[in-house]
Amino acid sequence: MNIKTLKKAMTAGSLLALFAGIALGQEQKGQAIHYRVTDLGLVGPTPGPLAIQNNGLFAESVAVSNAWHAAISFQGRTPIDLAKTGGLGGPNSAGFGVNESVQAAGEAETVDSNSEDFCGFGTQHVCAAFLWQNGVMRALPLLRDENGVEGQNAGAKGINIWGQVAGSAENTTLDSTCPAYDTALLQYQTYQFKPVIWTHGEIRQLPTADIDSKGKAFNDPDGVVFSISDSGQAVGATGTCTGFTGFSYLNALHATLWRNGSVIDLGNLGGTGPQPPLGFGNFAYDVNSSGQVVGTSGTSDGLQHAFFWSPETLIQDVGTISSDVASVGLAISDLGDIGGISFPAGSLLAVPTASPRAFLRPKGGTMVDLNSLIPADSELYLFSTCSINSRGEIIGLALDPQFNLHGYLAIPTNSAADSMAELSAESRSSRFAYAWQVLRDRRGPFRAGWR
Repeated sequence: MNIKTLKKAMTAGSLLALFAGIALGQEQKGQAIHYRVTDLGLVGPTPGPLAIQNNGLFAESVAVSNAWHAAISFQGRTPIDLAKTGGLGGPNSAGFGVNESVQAAGEAETVDSNSEDFCGFGTQHVCAAFLWQNGVMRALPLLRDENGVEGQNAGAKGINIWGQVAGSAENTTLDSTCPAYDTALLQYQTYQFKPVIWTHGEIRQLPTADIDSKGKAFNDPDGVVFSISDSGQAVGATGTCTGFTGFSYLNALHATLWRNGSVIDLGNLGGTGPQPPLGFGNFAYDVNSSGQVVGTSGTSDGLQHAFFWSPETLIQDVGTISSDVASVGLAISDLGDIGGISFPAGSLLAVPTASPRAFLRPKGGTMVDLNSLIPADSELYLFSTCSINSRGEIIGLALDPQFNLHGYLAIPTNSAADSMAELSAESRSSRFAYAWQVLRDRRGPFRAGWR
């Protein structure tokens, strides 16, 4: 979750050929697209497969003995363990992004320990943002205060084609908004953390939001960048400190876009949204090459819906599947296809009657349950859509009948016979409802790898 073979596959010529096949991932004229699914293996405390590129290369994490290692894979083939040559010395790492030039970024533990748990593995090792290339993983710089003192932790969430890495890094200021230490809340954060971008190995702190879309002033001490486009536009959220959410320690109050060094509050759908541990808050999660953004926002009725934002339309409600009550937008392709998670009402209750489900909304189309487009005899129940490339290939998380999380790769096929079967998506959701309950109770909704 060898290198010579992979790099040969990523030549400019092969990329042009792959882009020529973009139409494969779109709706065929007069036909609905269906998908064949590949099981990418178990997902542990790390997020699993998160970002797939247009050439089929994606970032993930793989189990190694009693640890998890950042990895990259091509079209679901045998993963390349990025920490195999030593990593940064600590036991665990996670891959959050990779680009077509075979550069990868993520978070890795070092040999040092402190009272925090910035990476979220539960080990309290120091967390470092890393850039991996040419078989070598190296730690990226930390923020320094006016006296030259470094913060202790940083984490990378994404990378673009130019090798710019985005994420967050601690400073040396104690964060008064962090809750007191509470192991039940998985709370180990102490210092402020800021949104950052690393360019050519140099760190730059981005501003946190201070004026909302209606001109109201406020002061968010913390922020995280979740994605960075090839044009250098970055998206994420700013807010205050909370317990570990599976994304970070951020209580996301404002979905944000960073453009040319300035921060833009993207607004909301009428509310702040339920905050952790009951909800997600407001955050932007992905941005494509056209500057279109997806994320999630609170609505005026106190729920949470996926949103789409562009400079032309501003923020729009993506809605939910059918009678579902909530949704989260996690992915947008360069062609405008949107994916994420949709939540039936029962999935939010103590005794759920249905599981959250991966959704897909093709550009210009309507939202559908991705489980309705795969073979019904598949043992995997697709839980989230995490990333979509321009060929329509999807990666995300799935549940198996033993209540375990797996990564999956879904590749479009225009053969309905390969995908359609008798079992409906609704019955699949009911079948995995108990698995969702066990997963949520065992690991908590925010440590279940939705990030």
